[in-house]
Amino acid sequence: MRVTIEVNGRRTEEEVEDRTLLVHHLRDTLGLTATNIGCDTTSCGACTVLVDGESVKSCTVLAAQADGAAVTTVEGLAEGETLHPVQQAFQDHHGLQCGFCTPGMIMAAVSLLEANPRPTREDVRTGLEGNLCRCTGYHNIVDAVVAASGQEVPR
Repeated sequence: MRVTIEVNGRRTEEEVEDRTLLVHHLRDTLGLTATNIGCDTTSCGACTVLVDGESVKSCTVLAAQADGAAVTTVEGLAEGETLHPVQQAFQDHHGLQCGFCTPGMIMAAVSLLEANPRPTREDVRTGLEGNLCRCTGYHNIVDAVVAASGQEVPR
């Protein structure tokens, strides 16, 4: 089937098999490889993208279901060389270690901050609970999200 999806502000129109997952369409067809495949069961969140502004785990959404939607991946957040505030906060507060979960964490954080611009640390932990990090222990990730909200992060 033919799907038309606006990806990172650019209209794409591609033929896909009916069973093609959005994550595979983004990575394999469109070459947007920052969206990671970690589990294919919605357990880890490494494949999180925004579909019409909502945080979605793209390993359980068919590309056909995104037909007509606007999809944002982590590659679509920066404005040229200027990082999105959440990306910058992850860098500034060392909210990553190996980096595998980082694209999904950032996309989930963007969605969280859209819904709750001034989250508490507990709000951040709750809001990101569907995204797993196997390296950091989450402390710096929480700091990064709080900092991206414009709040002071204790040192």
